[in-house]
Amino acid sequence: MVKKSLIGLAVVGVLGVMACGREFFSYVRTVGTEARQAMKSTVPVEFEIQRARDMVENLVPEIRTCMHVIAEEEVNIDHLNREIASAEAGLNRQKEEILALRKDLDLNKSTYQYASRKYSATEVKQDLNQRFQRFKTAEATVSSKQEIRNQREKSLVAAREKLESMLNEKRTLEVEIEHLDARVKQVQAAQTASKFSLDDSNLARARGLINELNKQLDVQTRLLDSEGKFSGLIPVDVGASVPNDLSQQIDEYFDRGGEKKAEAAPGDRVAELDGR
Repeated sequence: MVKKSLIGLAVVGVLGVMACGREFFSYVRTVGTEARQAMKSTVPVEFEIQRARDMVENLVPEIRTCMHVIAEEEVNIDHLNREIASAEAGLNRQKEEILALRKDLDLNKSTYQYASRKYSATEVKQDLNQRFQRFKTAEATVSSKQEIRNQREKSLVAAREKLESMLNEKRTLEVEIEHLDARVKQVQAAQTASKFSLDDSNLARARGLINELNKQLDVQTRLLDSEGKFSGLIPVDVGASVPNDLSQQIDEYFDRGGEKKAEAAPGDRVAELDGR
């Protein structure tokens, strides 16, 4: 099955080269890049934040490994310090013994007695020479161990600095991830508020329509009122009544009483004109 797939890919590649020439592989790379970008654009931001959080959490095993290395190196340095201290104490004893023998040889005696046993001057010199050679070898060994300890202490300091840097970086990344998460929530809240504002716009249009309908009804009501049809009032049929003093009201309104006086005394009007 795999062999057939490889053969199929090879055939597609050959046909692509034959059709597009050398630019075929450029087309393939471009398509691949666009496909990756399209796939990446479809991934939710929340998923990417969680992926970043997982990547930060994956630093924990490395941090623990670094901590283990530091602890192990601290133990090794402690043991090495004890070895150096013990070796230095031995060097001090050897140095005291060498100096004691050297002082005895300055006496130029033929024999020397140590621990109830006598030694010739030659034997003492040979023993002193052997002690001195062993001392120098032990001293070189201690110096080598001290150098090893110094190098390990430097490495330990570097490992501690690396651990501290990793911890600080981890804390910084965690803070940045929380900041990104907060920004995502703010964007989501803004998007929700935008939806609410859209609903408010629809509500405003509905209110405008209701107000317009109320205006139209007010116009129709006023038209009815102007025609004497008072909407909203209880219709009561009251018969028209004629007042008893209708003639008197008319005379008073048109001042018919004065006109009657003028018609009754025309001579008085002429006498008034003659007198003038």
